[in-house]
Amino acid sequence: MITRRTLVHTALGALAVGAAPSLSGASAKRRFKLKLAPHLGQFTAHAGAGVVDQLKFMADEGFTALEDNSMMQRPIAEQETIARTLEQLGMSLGVFVVAVGGNQNKLFTTGEKDNPKTFVKACQDAVAVAKRVNAKWMTVVPGVFTPRLPIGIQTANAIDVLRAGAEVFEREKLVMVLEPLADSPDLFLRTADQAYELCRAVNSPACKILFDMYHLQQNQGSIIASIDQTWSEIGYFQMGDVPGRLWPGTGEMNYGNIFKHAANKMRESGREFIFGMEHGPWKADKAGERACIESYVAIDAAL
Repeated sequence: MITRRTLVHTALGALAVGAAPSLSGASAKRRFKLKLAPHLGQFTAHAGAGVVDQLKFMADEGFTALEDNSMMQRPIAEQETIARTLEQLGMSLGVFVVAVGGNQNKLFTTGEKDNPKTFVKACQDAVAVAKRVNAKWMTVVPGVFTPRLPIGIQTANAIDVLRAGAEVFEREKLVMVLEPLADSPDLFLRTADQAYELCRAVNSPACKILFDMYHLQQNQGSIIASIDQTWSEIGYFQMGDVPGRLWPGTGEMNYGNIFKHAANKMRESGREFIFGMEHGPWKADKAGERACIESYVAIDAAL
């Protein structure tokens, strides 16, 4: 079975709710111009394992959002703690993954005839979590390419499934974002233009593109041109440098130019996005964590 990638080091640690420090007066040394969203587990060398402490560290460093792919798998008490802490810190919540059948690694495949019913149930479950944690965006990834079916048939099947899910989210003014991935050549959705085609066909404000630059650099390149071409259907951004999937400046991508272009388009269009930091450090190391943060400081200064 093809599995969806996740940030592998998302340690929950001890919540220690009763011992949590007062957050209402927390103030950041800086606030990044873009809504940058780290993951839990990304800065544990500095913040420790406690969720509240991690979120406070992010806010103190100037981050104004959080991503949590695994939100649907967390106990309700943990979800409520995260939501409450984000509100106290003035932070937003970015995407979490729509877990099909309670498993965020299970993808719906484009050829299965029972997909609409299965997917709709997963979307309904995601809505309940989104309301609890004050989320707006949910990640969705179509499954594997099916060699026995013509690509047009698979695309039509995917559209049917996504329309059924979009109806669920649209009623609640929520948005599913479709993510092309580079994890395997067997995956059905791999490029931004293909996601654009699906979104235009579904024709719903509840179905947009998750423009993950790490994956798209590998599958297609031309990131800035692709942003321009698919801009109207982009709902969310994620990033990581290539190769290595670490922070900007560690690989071949010119994130300074990419972010400057995106920021200019945002100003011109009046739109705002969360930028999910779906990359390493992959282990608790203060030097690596600080290098990650400072890479964004340098980019932010030039925006």
